[in-house]
Amino acid sequence: MVVEARQVAMRIFEDYTQSWHWILLALVIAMIVSLIFIVLLRFLAGVMVWVMIVLVILVIGYGIFHCYMEYASLKGEPGADVTIRDLGLQTDFSVYLQIRQTWLAFMIILAIVEFIIILLLIFLRKRILIAIALIKEASRAVGHVMSSLFYPLLTFALLSVVIAYWAITAVFLSTSNEQISLIILWSAPSLFLQTFNTSNASAQCPDAECLFAFYGGETLYHKYLILFQFYNVFLFFWCANFVTALGQVTLSGAFASYYWAFKKPDDIPAFPIFSSLGRALRYHTGSLAFGSLILSVVQVIRVILEYLDHKLKGAQNKFAKFLLSCLKCCFWCLEKCIKFLNRNAYIMIAIYGKSFCTSARDAFFLLMRNIIRVAVLDKVTDFLLFLGKLLIVGIVGIFSFFFFSGRIKAVEDAAPSLNYYWVPILVGNSYILGSYLIAHGFFSVYAMCVDTLFLCFCEDLERNDGSSDRPYFMSPELHEILSKTKRKKINGEVW
Repeated sequence: MVVEARQVAMRIFEDYTQSWHWILLALVIAMIVSLIFIVLLRFLAGVMVWVMIVLVILVIGYGIFHCYMEYASLKGEPGADVTIRDLGLQTDFSVYLQIRQTWLAFMIILAIVEFIIILLLIFLRKRILIAIALIKEASRAVGHVMSSLFYPLLTFALLSVVIAYWAITAVFLSTSNEQISLIILWSAPSLFLQTFNTSNASAQCPDAECLFAFYGGETLYHKYLILFQFYNVFLFFWCANFVTALGQVTLSGAFASYYWAFKKPDDIPAFPIFSSLGRALRYHTGSLAFGSLILSVVQVIRVILEYLDHKLKGAQNKFAKFLLSCLKCCFWCLEKCIKFLNRNAYIMIAIYGKSFCTSARDAFFLLMRNIIRVAVLDKVTDFLLFLGKLLIVGIVGIFSFFFFSGRIKAVEDAAPSLNYYWVPILVGNSYILGSYLIAHGFFSVYAMCVDTLFLCFCEDLERNDGSSDRPYFMSPELHEILSKTKRKKINGEVW
């Protein structure tokens, strides 16, 4: 089994060496498509959202159709009715594509996803119209702060440094238990001592002596290596969360400067991203570090729980397993809540420049006072942006499958020859994951813009009344939405 796994790893590595340049080219294309999509949202937000919804449904529908055709074509084929359980674990993944049960499972999964999306769209059809107006406002904000689209590159570079530092430290700690300096002594200590005694080293240096120390693991340092590993993981989470928080404060500060500019775009700073980044580094470093620290502590506790779960896998105590599962679930929910609160606290920090605790409290109560709007506007908008990422990933997955499998006749000769037929899993999987990360990088700017404008929108409603003394800072489109929602409340409807 070990030999087969090694052969599979070598074949996968060979596939990557033959197709890495195609994967990089495809990632560049995915980045260009994401950028074009964002630019189109700037000018045709309403149309693009509906086109995006329709395309997502069509792409998933095509996936269902393709799985059905493959399922039907295998009818009557020898060996196609074998189940996945009977087939067992195979090193050649193309074997799974030759049985009908695999395509039936794919078809059922895609059908469930399609049904859930259509059901959500039916129930949220009126809310989507309101969310589209918020996306239009976000498109205008992104259009006036175009440099925000390239800020994720800085975040990616900083995260790469953090990951590299963590990986190097983790490798050093994991290998430090092996006394590399005594590698010759380990292999043949008696031979090494004999060589030392017969040499003239003792004559040249009378105080020199060769003593066998230990095989490793004798010092306090080696006894507590696992604690150092957890400490390294904690520092990784803290630094990564700090980099993410810095990006959130920078983007929210730039978009907040757009919203609170009374005359747009005349009152917007010349370089809003650089100005916001300078304010974040100069005034809010402590708040970002404190917010990141709270989140990192929860994440490290989750890592410790996973470590304990791995150690107690062979245990027979069902109560301990149940308690551990409950703790894992609770801390997972706590992490999600802290991420949500931190994100909104950073927005309030960017707007008012207050401390983290004060900003978190103000953001929490502001959201609680507008809990209906949070559910309607903010979350529906996040759902629409998620559909945009899903669309890009779906298109990438389909084209990568047809290209690498050689099914596109026009470029059949250009496709690399691979060991495995199902390339989207072995080679295209990194392509799909990379395209999702690229799309997520661009759409995260939009999501941050939407969240910032939403909090500014709620704050604007509480601070101003639209009179000449206290005019609204919101655009006429958002003011029109406000008027519609007020009429709905008068009629007794909840929006």
